[in-house]
Parts: sequence; structure tokens; C-alpha cells
Amino acid sequence: PGGCPAPCECSEPAKTVKCVNRNLTAVPPDLPPYVRNLFITGNRLARLPAGAFPAQRLPDLSALNLSGNHLRVVEAGALAALPALRQLDLSGNPLVSLSPQAFGEGGSPLEELGLRGAVRDRGVLLSLGAMLQAGALRNLSRLELADNGLLLLPAGAFAALLALRQLDLGDSSLVGLRNASSQAPGQLQGLNLSDDSLGLLRNGTPAQLRGGPPALRHIGPARNAWLCDCAVEDLVAWLKEGDRAEGREALACAYPDKVLGKALLKINGSDLNCSVPVDLPSQLQTSYVFLGIVLALIGAIFLLVLYLNRKGIKKWMHNIRDACRDHMEGYHYRYEINADPRLTNLSSNSDV
Repeated sequence: PGGCPAPCECSEPAKTVKCVNRNLTAVPPDLPPYVRNLFITGNRLARLPAGAFPAQRLPDLSALNLSGNHLRVVEAGALAALPALRQLDLSGNPLVSLSPQAFGEGGSPLEELGLRGAVRDRGVLLSLGAMLQAGALRNLSRLELADNGLLLLPAGAFAALLALRQLDLGDSSLVGLRNASSQAPGQLQGLNLSDDSLGLLRNGTPAQLRGGPPALRHIGPARNAWLCDCAVEDLVAWLKEGDRAEGREALACAYPDKVLGKALLKINGSDLNCSVPVDLPSQLQTSYVFLGIVLALIGAIFLLVLYLNRKGIKKWMHNIRDACRDHMEGYHYRYEINADPRLTNLSSNSDV
């Protein structure tokens, strides 16, 4: 007890243990109880089983770094019962399974969680959303979800994080902010959106930012490929009216070529060359009315032609009636001959 595991480096004065790039496949079971800062990085853990960090042996562990371990599965209870845990970094692990009960039934005092590049699997994203919604990490003040290729976020994923101050969603593929802004808790102060796909933001999104958390002071939308068409009018107006966007002076247009490199703050209506938008439902309604008028006109013309040619049509109908009657009489005559044997013999002799 109190010793240092063979593959690790320990410093009791600094309360630190480092097990870095040692090809470990499991957490060392004989970690010293004094450890507060534990680095197990660059190994090959693959799986984090239940009870991987027993609380009775690690009562003071407050910072745990498990980044870059090829970790794929985090089982229920794997990070449970660590009463002093405040910082956890799982970045750079290709997670495919993250149990919503990874921190146990009672939750965790965790304040900072790093998941950079670790939530690329949709199932893991949904499990994380369920964990956050259940309040297992209600004390989180900083959450890093950058570099995960996220398109949209689970609805209400951050609603239970009442202590959240910093949310990092950079280096993703986000195309909408509805769940990142309007549903974020009221104390959110910083929102990083750099290097996302927000160049396709449409009108109405700035209104979501205005209606977002009142304490939100810093939004980092830098280095996005902004498409400067009519859809960015609201965004330009929002950038000009306030200073909540960090580095807003550096935001520039990437498309089309005529405004390439021009700052968004200097964009005006003539650059966008916007015309009055066409109301599609009204256009469809007009088309249906026009089609109805055309069909009614064709029907009226048809009825008029029938009326003008009523005598010819009447004569034509009489001719058809007479022809049908003559034809039916011929059939009736043949039927009578075939039905009477005497007439049949007579008809045969007459033919001879």
C-alpha cells in the first residue's frame, strides 16, 4: 500500500500518477491511495469494466485522464463511487458503447467532461443524451463535444445541466443550433461553434440565439465557410447589433465569388441581391385556380359543340339504332331457322 505500480511513474508530493504509453490492457489494481491526478493515456484498455476504480482505494482522485486508450466500451458502474472526481477526459477513444449508468445510480460530482472525438457513434450519442437528461452529471460546468461530426444534437440533452457554463461543439458538422442554444441552461456563458458547418445557417437562427440563455456572452462561430446569400440577412443584422460573437470582425464570406473574402459585418443588401421571395403556397393556389378555369372552359366548349350539332347527333343516333335493329333481326331470323328442324331441312334443300 502506498507503492507505485511497475509500469507507472508516481509522485507522492504532487499526488500524481502517470501510466502513459505502457500498452496497458487494464487499469492497474494497485494504484496508491494518495493519488489525486491520474493519467492513463496512450494504452490499449479497450474496455472499462464495472468497479474499475474502487472508491475505497482512491478516495481523493479528482482528475482522471483516460484519453487515447482505444477505449470502446464503458460499462455500468465503471466510474461509480469516486467521491472526489471533478475532471474526466475520455477524448480520442472510439467509443461504441457508453452505459447511461457508467457513473452509478447516484450520479457523480463531475464538473468537467472531455469527449473530444469520442462520440462519433450515434448509439453513444443517444446514451450520453440519456445520461445527461437523467441528471447523472448535474454538476457539470464544462462539456467538450468537439470533433465528433455531430449534425444535430438530441433534444433536451442539456436541459438538466443547470450548472453548465462552457459548451464546446467545435470541429463538428452542425447545421442547426436549436438544441444547442434555445434548450441550453440559463447559466451558459460560452458556446464554441468554430469549424462547424454553420455556413448554411438560415434566417431565423439568430432569433434562436437571442432567445437563448441570457448569460450567454461568448459565441465562437469563426472559421466557418459562410454562404453569403439572402439566407444570411438575419445573421448579418445580429452580428452588427451586438458583440456576443467572438471574432465577428474576422467572419468572411466564402461564396459566391463576387463577395469572396468580404467581412460579414460589411455585407449589405446590394451584395446579397435579394428579391422578394415567392410565397410557394400562394403560387400553388393560383395554379390550381387557373387549372380549374381552363377545365371549365373546355367543358363549356364541349357542351356548346354538342348543342350546335344536336340535329346531326340525333340523326346519327337514329342511324345507329336502325343498323342495330336490322342486325338483331338477322340474328333473330337465323335463330328461328336453327330452332325448327323442318325449316332447317328446307333451307338445306333450297341451298342444294
